[in-house]
Amino acid sequence: MSNVDMAVACVLLAAATVIFIFSIRPELTDSAPHRTKLDQLMERRDAIHENLRDLRFEYRAGKFSEADYEETKQALDIEAARVLAEMDQLTGSVPTPATRQAATERRHS
Repeated sequence: MSNVDMAVACVLLAAATVIFIFSIRPELTDSAPHRTKLDQLMERRDAIHENLRDLRFEYRAGKFSEADYEETKQALDIEAARVLAEMDQLTGSVPTPATRQAATERRHS
């Protein structure tokens, strides 16, 4: 490959890079504010509640034994309490007995 070929390749690469950079249009989500910790916790809380609802449905449908149901439900309840405790901490709300219990369990685990 001669020097002229290398120079042409470099110029074409530089031109393609400039065209690519200036042809990108930002998406609307790029200018949206980033999710806060509270937003993330609220999403997690909603997901846990949905999981609890699905768990109840599947238990009633006979897909879980009672022991498995209780174990999974307890784990989800504890996770929900932890999320609510974190939300209380972020917002400065007075914690409920359930969130105080979750905070205590978190310190011991």
